Amino acid sequence: MTLAACGAAPGDDSSKSASTSGASSNFKACMVSDEGGFDDQSFNQSGKDGMERAASELGVQVNYAESKSDGDYQTNVDAMVQDGCNLIIGVGFKLANVLTVAAQANPDVEFALVDSVFTNADGAPITVDNGRPLIFNTAEAAYLAGYLAAGMSSTGKVATYGGMEIPTVQIFMEGYAKGVEKYNEDNGTSVQVLGWSAKDHTGSFVGDFSSTDKGQAITEGFISQGADVIMPVAGPVGAGTLSAVKAASNADALKVIWVDQDGYVSTGDSHILSSVVKEIGNSVFDTVKDASEGKFTSEPYIGTLANDGVALAPFHDYETQVPAELKEKITELQKQIADGSLDVHTEYDPTK
Repeated sequence: MTLAACGAAPGDDSSKSASTSGASSNFKACMVSDEGGFDDQSFNQSGKDGMERAASELGVQVNYAESKSDGDYQTNVDAMVQDGCNLIIGVGFKLANVLTVAAQANPDVEFALVDSVFTNADGAPITVDNGRPLIFNTAEAAYLAGYLAAGMSSTGKVATYGGMEIPTVQIFMEGYAKGVEKYNEDNGTSVQVLGWSAKDHTGSFVGDFSSTDKGQAITEGFISQGADVIMPVAGPVGAGTLSAVKAASNADALKVIWVDQDGYVSTGDSHILSSVVKEIGNSVFDTVKDASEGKFTSEPYIGTLANDGVALAPFHDYETQVPAELKEKITELQKQIADGSLDVHTEYDPTK
């Protein structure tokens, strides 16, 4: 087990704190990653960015525990409780049960859970007075990504795959497929989606969020079938997609859509066309701010296009290659989704 700053004494160098005075400097916010670790260039890294911003701007102390496997979750959460954290944030649905039990056992500590609600032992959602879910309607931004992918495909085939077969992954894939459907409807085309069926709600999955070799193999299969725009929804497994794309004989014609963070910024890879961004850092920062000011609430944070909780990232190196008409249409669709005039709900929505 690797701990980025687990179990550090309050004065230890591994527990960061800003030099500002006042209530915030006495407040400690802590974070436990899922198996992907804080350097996943995606999900966990976004959460840590929000914590770092809180340390810088609010003057709170922050501490981290990095998980390398499911077996680390209990140990890491317990360590954060023992470290005297006022707020403990778990990153990912796999921490739901452990964090729920910890919240119930420690009513004087506040908890938040990124990308999941709190659950009982059977996995059923429950409300915890000292627990706040931080969840995202990523179907909205993924819909735009699917429209973009269809508009940028030269082969008429695009693809997606997931890490695990869970709602927070499936919602990306469903939104993406629906965006492709919309493009076909608007343009009289028949762009195909490999890796996900919006009709049957079935698709391709790695089975975890760590097997980059499996992500590479799935991507190679998509490429061999003619897909030229691919969206991995698998955290660090997406690195396998980038490896497959770079090694392909038609690499110059292939594009990738990243998720969670702006992948072009986090990976520096020029094959990334855009990204379906969860503004996890913003949700984490806002929750730390509220908690440090005594305004913590168990009411869920739900990220949408309307509140900038989710977004489609810039096109970066592809900015001049994306047709103006396609850009205009995506902007139009974004406004329609945000104001509610275009319904893009899925069965995986956190708001249903």
